[in-house]
Amino acid sequence: MINIGVICPSEIAFRRFMPALGKNKDFIFNGIATAGPAEYFTDENTNISIKQEVLFNEKTKAESFIDSYGGMLYPSYEAIITSPDIDALYIPLPPALHYQYAKSALENGKHVLLEKPATLELNQTKDLVNLAESRSLALHENYMFVFHDQIKQINTMINDGVIGDIRLFRISFGFPKRAANDFRYNKELGGGAFYDAGGYVIKYAAMLLGNTGDNVKIKYSDMNYTNEFSVDIYGSAVLTNDNGTTAQVAYGMDNGYRCDLEAWGSTGILTTNRILTAPDGFVPEVIIKNNAGEEKVLLKADDTFAKSIAWFKECIYDSETRKKSYKTIIDQAMLVNEFLRTAR
Repeated sequence: MINIGVICPSEIAFRRFMPALGKNKDFIFNGIATAGPAEYFTDENTNISIKQEVLFNEKTKAESFIDSYGGMLYPSYEAIITSPDIDALYIPLPPALHYQYAKSALENGKHVLLEKPATLELNQTKDLVNLAESRSLALHENYMFVFHDQIKQINTMINDGVIGDIRLFRISFGFPKRAANDFRYNKELGGGAFYDAGGYVIKYAAMLLGNTGDNVKIKYSDMNYTNEFSVDIYGSAVLTNDNGTTAQVAYGMDNGYRCDLEAWGSTGILTTNRILTAPDGFVPEVIIKNNAGEEKVLLKADDTFAKSIAWFKECIYDSETRKKSYKTIIDQAMLVNEFLRTAR
């Protein structure tokens, strides 16, 4: 059995991770950690009242967490990272804190399930992967959508030629504005639409283009800002592969909601929504249009978080699965780095 703990009582930990964890009987939930006084904010100049509010809210949410799911309440991230009762950690912290606490967890012999993005810098991500590999520890970046059965089903349709030869992919992922105090609007915490939503469209585009490391290139990228926040609010990119197939992607976090795929072929068009965020039990729908008319195809419902946790378990037990995970993380980090390097 694997004793797992959670660093930070985030919404996704409470609403998605814990119900999915209950479906994986190899894990035992041990407890959750709240931030110590100096653990959440990286800037010493952050307003003291903001710090106090965050720490108070963390403690309140953690107590609700324990009431719902049991387990211990750890008084700091360090306490859970160094606990001999913990084998693995799920880290859903804001992105700017990923590297510090994932590295500490790995140094203390813990397997790490890390929310996306793994880190904010390519060199930091490489450092985590090298550290995990040197200690035979699992490191898994939690892009859950890749495990949904609809991805495989759509790939099969495309490969079977239901819309002919592919001319273009379009992927869009954006959602309405959140509360102003959301970490996504805080540059210090690694906020920004690209880190929160852009990584999804980049990753899926690379998958559709047959990402094999150097095969996929970013030809253009753009990050857009508004006067309201210091982080990027929306953006776009164009990716191509060695065969010249192109994917256009767009993302944002002050947008009308979209989570769409459009595959444009020589004989038809395939479209679907909720391609990146289908919740447990949701039945995806694909629409295929061609000269003969329009066909609606219902795909299988799935639980992506439970399958992501199951993959994490395999990373813990199987060295070959760990290696695949390491490579997947680095491939994504390289594309993210290329996007940021070329962005206007």
